Amino acid sequence: MLIDQLSNSGALPSLELTMRFAAQRQRLIAHDIANVDTPNFIPKDVSVAGFQRMLDRAIRDRRAATGGMHGELAWEPTRELRRREGTGELAIHPETTGNGVLFHDRNNRDTERLMQSLAETTAAFRVASDLYRAHVGLLHTAISERV
Repeated sequence: MLIDQLSNSGALPSLELTMRFAAQRQRLIAHDIANVDTPNFIPKDVSVAGFQRMLDRAIRDRRAATGGMHGELAWEPTRELRRREGTGELAIHPETTGNGVLFHDRNNRDTERLMQSLAETTAAFRVASDLYRAHVGLLHTAISERV
């Protein structure tokens, strides 16, 4: 179908996947921040570098398969990044982080790292969503035959 081809062309699939990853990671970091003073709480995180490697492989595979920038972005699940049952959408499975200082309440926390991660993830989501909106706006303009 024409609409499927348009929605799976160019950077749209990778931008959508990036927004899904950033949104889920942002919820995870917010949960870690909310529990920063909870005794025995162990914060969890997912690897941004691991997501970037997975996305890079998926983009390279799509380019090799189609000879260009069209077609579905088929990504391979990893230990931290899996497909949701039924929908096939991205689902994160965080792991325990090893950095931070173990405090007297047995909480392993690093507030500065959490805040930095939150800011970086928010910025990544913002950039991906702005680019996505621009691409969809161009498609909308082209479909409506306006200049």
